[in-house]
Order: sequence, then structure tokens, then C-alpha cells
Amino acid sequence: MVKFDQNSFSLKGKVALITGGARGLGKYYSIALSTYGADIFIVSRKQDGWEEVQKIIESNGQRVEFLSQDITEPGAADKIINAVIRQFGKLDILVNNAGIQLRNDVLDFKDEDWLKVINLNLNASYFLAHVAAKVMSKQRSGKIINIGSMQSYRAGKRIFPYAASKHGILGLTKAYADALAPYNIQVNGLAPGYIMTDMTKALQEDPVRGPEIKEHIPSGEWGVPEELMGPMVFLASSASDYVTGVMLPVDGGYLLR
Repeated sequence: MVKFDQNSFSLKGKVALITGGARGLGKYYSIALSTYGADIFIVSRKQDGWEEVQKIIESNGQRVEFLSQDITEPGAADKIINAVIRQFGKLDILVNNAGIQLRNDVLDFKDEDWLKVINLNLNASYFLAHVAAKVMSKQRSGKIINIGSMQSYRAGKRIFPYAASKHGILGLTKAYADALAPYNIQVNGLAPGYIMTDMTKALQEDPVRGPEIKEHIPSGEWGVPEELMGPMVFLASSASDYVTGVMLPVDGGYLLR
């Protein structure tokens, strides 16, 4: 019989790799997992936010290591996973968080912008999951958490590559969940709704779209980053061992309407 208690949510002794884990929502994922006992490995192209998140993680009593790396470069996935193993000796949790959104009118969208978004949001997630799965399969355990979006389900008429990449993340999550289940690896996704961050500030303040979005949310309010932390811990912990192939919306009910 599976035992359930407070330790079911504990991440003590676990190692989590989080792409883009020092800024934006990624920072909150790093803090959440370290709060429950995980050591953290953060990879990002720039070092923005490293010092701040390091202080918080270490105040939680956990270790954190960093790697400055463009995750879209050829061979980056192998380099990153090897660095995690070198520093910590194992990898238990992968959070594919890093992403970008570029917008333009349909007839003006640039080919290079399409490739930039797809390479970061989808291709890099695939390659990292592929290499991580090789490590986790030997351990016969692991959690891969892909960050989706409301655009995993909906159209985005000015953010074509973003919508395509997040639909792709949903498909990738399901396919990997099915393929890796025999290795005791759970693959799930987290789909943030409209969350108040610096990145969404312009949208919040838009005189047309701001009120439209708020009216569309049954709770009547935008979310805050802290509301993603509990679902992240759940998906990373043994409490979710019988959950796989799910994209969990944390959206205040936005998708209901």
C-alpha cells in the first residue's frame, strides 16, 4: 500500500534542474522546490537574478548551482545535464521553463522570429527531456515538468510561434509520459493562466485587453506567481506519482469560458 503523509510532498535529497530559474516565474519554481527540500541547478543565458535567488535558496537550507548557457545551441542539452551530474551526482526533476514570446501581425511575421521562438520554447525542451530521460531511466525514477500556457489550448493571432510551441509542449508532454511510464518517470505540464508579472504588465494595463481578460476569468482576478508554487511542488513530489501526461492549468478558471 502506498503511504501518504506530509512527507509525500517532501523533496529532501532531490535535485532539480530549472531552465530560466532565476527570473520571472522560473524564480518562483526554484524557490518553491527548494522550500520543500530540493537542491537546485539553474541554467540561463544571462546571469540576471542569480544573486537574489541564490540568497533565497540558501536561506531555505539548500544548495544551488548555476550555468550560463544558451540552451538552443547544438549540444547544449548534453552539456547541461553533464554539468548537473558533475555537481550533484544525479538528476531527479527537470523543469523546462525557459521561453520567449514575440508578436507581430500575421502578414508581417518574420521567419527568424518563428525559428527563435520554436527553438527555445519547444526544441530545447525536447532535447533536454531526451537527455534527462536517459539519466532518469537508469535511476528508475524522475519527474519532467514542462511549462505550457493558455496558448497550449487557445489560438494566439499575433503570437503564432508561441501558440504553436505551447501546443507542441502539450503534445510532447503526453508522448513522453506514455513512453517513459515503464521507467517510473512522470511527465506533466503546468499551464499558467494570466499571471501578474513584469512581462505581462503592458497587457494588464492595456485599456481594452486588460479588462477583457479580467472579465473572462471566473475568479475575476489575475493570478500572482506564488499561486503556481503549490502545483509545482505537487508535480515534482511523490504525491503525484500516479499522475502523468497531464497539463495542469493554474488559471483561476480562465479556460472554463
